[in-house]
Amino acid sequence: MFELILPFFFLFIFLLAITIIWRINARKYISSGTVASAYDAWTQDKLLERLWGEHIHLGFYPSGKKNIDFREAKVQFVHELVKWSGLDKLPKGSRILDVGCGIGGSSRILSKYYGFNVTGITISPGQVKRARELTPSGLNCNFQVMDALDLKFEDGSFDAVWSVEAGAHMNDKSKFADEMLRTLRPGGYLALADWNCRDLKAYPPSFFEKLVLKQLLEQWVHPYFISINEFGNILKINKNSAGKVISDNWNVYTNPSWRDSIIEGTRRPFSILSLGPLAIIKSIREIPTILLMNWAFSKGLMEFGVYKCRG
Repeated sequence: MFELILPFFFLFIFLLAITIIWRINARKYISSGTVASAYDAWTQDKLLERLWGEHIHLGFYPSGKKNIDFREAKVQFVHELVKWSGLDKLPKGSRILDVGCGIGGSSRILSKYYGFNVTGITISPGQVKRARELTPSGLNCNFQVMDALDLKFEDGSFDAVWSVEAGAHMNDKSKFADEMLRTLRPGGYLALADWNCRDLKAYPPSFFEKLVLKQLLEQWVHPYFISINEFGNILKINKNSAGKVISDNWNVYTNPSWRDSIIEGTRRPFSILSLGPLAIIKSIREIPTILLMNWAFSKGLMEFGVYKCRG
């Protein structure tokens, strides 16, 4: 009897240890500095890059298809957002600002495939360093450490502003929109994608949903989430916006990414093992949050918002 119980006992202890590590090492948003520190750490340990590749964002799966390579889906996402937002109408040499550029994956595609002159900004010095290392000298990409809520560019400096999954880290969504639209030239294009929650005022969360949202905020340095309509309205009333803002929910196209982000570890086990035993613990430590993200997006508690408008 004891021999039958023993494996379950060790599994319980293992899961309990992971849960304790998960809670003790929660990455709560305190300031923009905590966002920078978290991304510096993720970049330095290279685990996220090894598993997610150069694109630290979700992928695009046409009509929810699941038999697509995880990393190819991320590249496809960039092309789909370019086409949907109208950036493909811009001529080569157009000036693009990539807000929250990560390690430069989207910036390199925008430069290589569309001939754009791209400036990527992130609050993480570690990401800027890595983005520069990964970028061939022939591409028109440059990367700078900069706060998205205080952009150091003149008004109307860019033909388009691009931002993917950065807004959820901003503690002032209106200022985030202000700065992007301020730097966009009249008639320029804004292309944005982000993690949103459903309209919690119209559809209040249950007790369990509140617990889930709390964990999603505290584990990945998010100050708060807002709905797609809320952020769309922020863009519409902005003085630098032409007023017509189109938004959509791409959950059906992006949700398979959560499952694939876990499976990726089994597809490329050496990517983790080559980083040492600590990397295994760190990768397992992220699984509860990814599972919660998967549940929240699949149930509609969270939504993947995409936005486009003209300056």
